[in-house]
Amino acid sequence: MATNAAGRKPETQLGLVRRARKMNRVLAETYPDAHCELDFTNPLELLVATILSAQCTDKRVNMVTPILFAKYPTVEDYAAADRPEMEEIIRSTGFFRAKTNSIIGMAQAVCERHGGEVPGKLNDLVKLPGVGRKTANVVLGNAFGVPGLTVDTHFQRLVRRFGWTEETDPVKIEHIVGALLPKREWTIFSHRVIWHGRRICHARRPACGVCPLAALCPSYGTGPTATAEAQKLVRPGPFS
Repeated sequence: MATNAAGRKPETQLGLVRRARKMNRVLAETYPDAHCELDFTNPLELLVATILSAQCTDKRVNMVTPILFAKYPTVEDYAAADRPEMEEIIRSTGFFRAKTNSIIGMAQAVCERHGGEVPGKLNDLVKLPGVGRKTANVVLGNAFGVPGLTVDTHFQRLVRRFGWTEETDPVKIEHIVGALLPKREWTIFSHRVIWHGRRICHARRPACGVCPLAALCPSYGTGPTATAEAQKLVRPGPFS
């Protein structure tokens, strides 16, 4: 049985699947333009941008990457980059020394192991320096068209709030949510959830009173339910 709100009957797995898919349909109607908010033109650029996005807003990353992409147009350029020079370019994204190490290490590994081409398989991507499952799924889903769930902090918080799982481990969450939705929906569903988390379903005070998922969410009432008060909490995009 899945988690559910107090006073409700326990939810069967079939009931959870039906509710999850209905919630996905509502999110699709609410965010028809949902997409990856990192700017990129190829798999390498998206991989670098996603590494930079750790503990940083997408907006800030998008301010830095035009300079970075122009300076290092190929994976070989990243592999041979001058560390202090790269650190200075990406300094504003935070943790710039660690990110520089990850980007250069990733590029060197791509050159050594994959002939200079960013691999299009999960098992290969997660073996690259600085690349975990979340980053790999971002790249697979948005640069290669391979379905994947991006289990970031927004995603984890929302699927628990939706009552889909109580798990806190990202890999377990990925598998549980993946079993609820058609595989073809995984990538776009990730974007819809992330957009919803950034715009309406905030961590501290979700805008419950204007949430399109209110009738389907067991956590309705966590935030203000009065329309006027909730509307003030809505944040328009583009986002971090």
